[in-house]
Amino acid sequence: MKKSLLITISVIAAFILLAFIFYVVDEKEQVVILQMGKPVRTVTAPGMHMKLPWPIQNVVKFDDRLLDYDTQPTDVLTKDKKYLIVDNFAKWRIADPLKFLQGVRDEKGAQSRLDDIIYSELRVQLGNHDMQEVITESREDIMQAVTRDSDLKARAYGIQIIDVRIKRADLTKENENAVYERMRAERQRIANQYRSEGEEEALKIRATTDKEKEIILAEAYREAQILRSKGEAKAIEIYANAFKRDPEFYEFVRTMDAYKKIFDDKTTIVLPPNSSIFKYLK
Repeated sequence: MKKSLLITISVIAAFILLAFIFYVVDEKEQVVILQMGKPVRTVTAPGMHMKLPWPIQNVVKFDDRLLDYDTQPTDVLTKDKKYLIVDNFAKWRIADPLKFLQGVRDEKGAQSRLDDIIYSELRVQLGNHDMQEVITESREDIMQAVTRDSDLKARAYGIQIIDVRIKRADLTKENENAVYERMRAERQRIANQYRSEGEEEALKIRATTDKEKEIILAEAYREAQILRSKGEAKAIEIYANAFKRDPEFYEFVRTMDAYKKIFDDKTTIVLPPNSSIFKYLK
């Protein structure tokens, strides 16, 4: 009975000892081994590893995956003196767990350090560019520069910054109103320019149309006069030919036509009886 109890105790003690000697590194982790509180080595290979039993050596584990950095929106002044409310985020990882432990100790400390580094580089880079460049295609180059310079500074703390991006860049309320008024004034200027150009073009069209109308009317009047003169000449010719063929009959017809024009119910004519017009009434 005592022997089996001793065996059980020995087995338990062995397991406890093994638990203090062996440790497992997950593929998502990296480890720093501390000996009496001082770092002695780092382990990044996944699997089972050995160390001296606690309290001589102990294990501090860190995440080996990409980590998220996100912060509250902050004000940044651009080169053209415009304040932008910038909301940015970053992807980072622990590149050197030993430096990381010595520099910031944990992820909370790393977030605080990243706040200083990334915000500082954002202010520098955005301060060298106008607002128009920040909100257009130049943003990609700006953020690459922020990522590069931030990564250089973060390496001193064992941190690798993979990428820094701007989620949102808004104007402050004061700048929004100023930009809106400037945009409205610019659109009004363009509208006025279009109106003046339209009125100028309309005047040109009207002048051209009036000119063409006068030319058409003049041509029509000239043609009408030519046709009228030709008609009158033809009529005179016909009258002359008719007169030559029978002068007396021609005189009679012309006198009858005159009677039609002179005599009606509303016309009163006083003429002497021997007037030639009464020749065919006698």
